[in-house]
Amino acid sequence: MLAIRKFKSLTSLISFSLLLTCASSFAETRDNHQLTHQQVRSAIQLNLEQNMYSLPPRIQGHYGLRMYRMTGDEKYANAALIDLITITERQNYFACNMDKPNFIEDEAEQAISVLGKGPRAKARKKALKPFPEFIFYSDILLRYASRTDELGFMGPCHEQMIKGLKAYDLTPALTDPKMITSWAAQLVNYVYWAKQLNVGDYVEVYKQAFIETYPDDKDNNLDKKQYRNKLYGMTHFIFASSGYYQEQVNAKDYQWILDFFNNNIDRILTDATDDIISEVGISFLLAGQPNHPVVKKTQNHIAASFIPEYQLIPSPRGNPNMVSGEHRNVLAMMLLDWPEKLHKGPYLAEIKATKKYLPVQVTPKDLTKTNSNTKEKPSAK
Repeated sequence: MLAIRKFKSLTSLISFSLLLTCASSFAETRDNHQLTHQQVRSAIQLNLEQNMYSLPPRIQGHYGLRMYRMTGDEKYANAALIDLITITERQNYFACNMDKPNFIEDEAEQAISVLGKGPRAKARKKALKPFPEFIFYSDILLRYASRTDELGFMGPCHEQMIKGLKAYDLTPALTDPKMITSWAAQLVNYVYWAKQLNVGDYVEVYKQAFIETYPDDKDNNLDKKQYRNKLYGMTHFIFASSGYYQEQVNAKDYQWILDFFNNNIDRILTDATDDIISEVGISFLLAGQPNHPVVKKTQNHIAASFIPEYQLIPSPRGNPNMVSGEHRNVLAMMLLDWPEKLHKGPYLAEIKATKKYLPVQVTPKDLTKTNSNTKEKPSAK
């Protein structure tokens, strides 16, 4: 018994010594700013996943979707399932009640009232005044229906919702300069979600309105906030076209964006946030250009923004909050460790870990045609 106790004490001492050695090594690496891109990526992942259960369902879903599309690992499907359950409940409420008198008007007013009180929120509220119902059709119906569709389902009251979306013309709001300067990236999302659901093709009309609102020769007149809004909108043309990291895009279709990023990378690295800088680098990765100089520049910048004390990249003001910072940090992970292959879905009805726990109000789509089209589509070079 005494020998066993001595052995345990010796083992504990050795383990403690190894821990100190690793900590010392990490501190030395940190102080010398020698963390590799992979070390930064791994540290962020470990931190986020250790704290995942403390994050809201929407954030868990956001993270799980992106990690599944990066890795194809089915362990992330349950995070998407949590998101689907939440979204299904929301779609059931909004889509199934939209034919009731004053329902759309009342819910749109409520959605606008909770946008916030900051400068950006005030600008958005002002921009929405001529189009009060737009937020209901775009930020509510399109948002929930497109996510349900991405996961392989039709949600509750699907036909009624589709009929309503087809009847409402998004063009006036999408092409309004005040709307574009208030939330350019979100409008891109709405445009591509509408196309995804076959309720309207607004891609070209929005692209033209965006370019007219933000002509390149007027960039010197843009302050940081407006410059960031322009960049954020540009990255989302590529992101949305990829199905949000489900497949590569054709670089030729977005050369106007890639050329802009390449020609303006110095200002981007100076004036943009880390979220946007990551998105700029990822844009080239989605376009099949992993060796482009902009990718390396953005990777180096993002790796240098990592704070070992927090084990993540904080906000521009130094806030390490995970709820508000998950978007920034999962983008950093993606940029620093881009996969050779992207993965569609996850199609939760086809995954063993999730197919028994689906919300009863969703109906699986026939994915045969979708998968067939995917196989026939050539990869972007």
